[in-house]
Amino acid sequence: MRIILFTGKGGVGKSTVASGTAALAAAEGHRTLVLSTDAAHSLADAFGTPVGAEPTEVAENLFVQQVDAQLRFEQSWAEIQGYLLSVLDTTGMDPVAAEELTVIPGAEEVLALLELRLHVLSDDWDVVVVDCAPTAETLRLLALPEALGWYMQRVFPVQQRVVKALRPVLTRAAGVPMPGGGVFEAVERLHAELDEVRTLLTGPDASVRIVLTPEAVVLAEARRAYTTLSLFGYRVDGVVANRVFPTEGADDWRAGWVMAQDAVLAEVTQSFAGLPLWRSEYLTGEPVGVAALEALARDLYDGTDPLASSGLRGPFEVVSVRSGVQLRLRLPFVTRDQVDLARSGDDLVVTVGSYRRLLALPASLARLQVSSARVDDEGVLRVSFQDPTGSTATKERAG
Repeated sequence: MRIILFTGKGGVGKSTVASGTAALAAAEGHRTLVLSTDAAHSLADAFGTPVGAEPTEVAENLFVQQVDAQLRFEQSWAEIQGYLLSVLDTTGMDPVAAEELTVIPGAEEVLALLELRLHVLSDDWDVVVVDCAPTAETLRLLALPEALGWYMQRVFPVQQRVVKALRPVLTRAAGVPMPGGGVFEAVERLHAELDEVRTLLTGPDASVRIVLTPEAVVLAEARRAYTTLSLFGYRVDGVVANRVFPTEGADDWRAGWVMAQDAVLAEVTQSFAGLPLWRSEYLTGEPVGVAALEALARDLYDGTDPLASSGLRGPFEVVSVRSGVQLRLRLPFVTRDQVDLARSGDDLVVTVGSYRRLLALPASLARLQVSSARVDDEGVLRVSFQDPTGSTATKERAG
């Protein structure tokens, strides 16, 4: 199964591009689902037809779904929310306010990813296209499974044992109810499902495409997204430049825009060298409906396979070198002074700007010590390991 996620700054037309790609895939005979994780739910507008909480057929081989977040919330979060509500009830908080506070930020996006998991496991589809939330929300969302995994592996088992042994004492001392076994089981189930989502989305059949418009501010955000997606192990296989002004027949006003866009597009080409760059011209009208979306995608991909991956390896790999073993992590646009490394036990903590990844080292590396770390001229973080060590806390800066 092929999985393609589309993301980008809000307003760049990612929903339209995602819908067009899905429409073209369906027209070429692939049973295709396009799914929205964006709370704005623009798919119904793009296709010009009502879209339900279950896959809605809008053309032959083409289905569209906007996830019913409330239903998925009740299935995946209700037991955890019930416990949190019981805690807040002891404080005398208004029930309506308490219910609002117990909904995790980004819950709709998270639950949409769980819906994606169900569709992939169902084996009903050849292609699943995901219209993601705007860039910042998507990055936080895709980082969640790994962050929750760290908590589940290191903190959760101890917390579960302590609460189970001391629940009566803790309840009396704290004056609030302690979580029961069902709450822990619900958290474990949620973690397992999100971990499976991450495995699917970082696998060889999945990739991310960044949609942008030829504007300096949008390009800057796209570059940051490329870095952060790579940091968390997601494969970017192409960039879509949307709403590009045509050069032919441009009047003076449009000619100025063409020049400005050409300058930014030159930077886009340089910034994403090695990745396919697809261009979509600014249309005279908004494409709405299956036929218009398919036509947009045919022009965009210009005879190339819309489902093809760039063939690039994933951003993370471990290779043997003369001095030992080297971990390599591609971090596009990053310089050595922007990266911090920390070693703690079996984890390598990589910090780039405001994003931090706790990278669980393979067993072959966990028993070794870091001998050197640097970011090369191509933006690849290279961490070399050698000699067995018993150290559990070393720290150094990539450089």
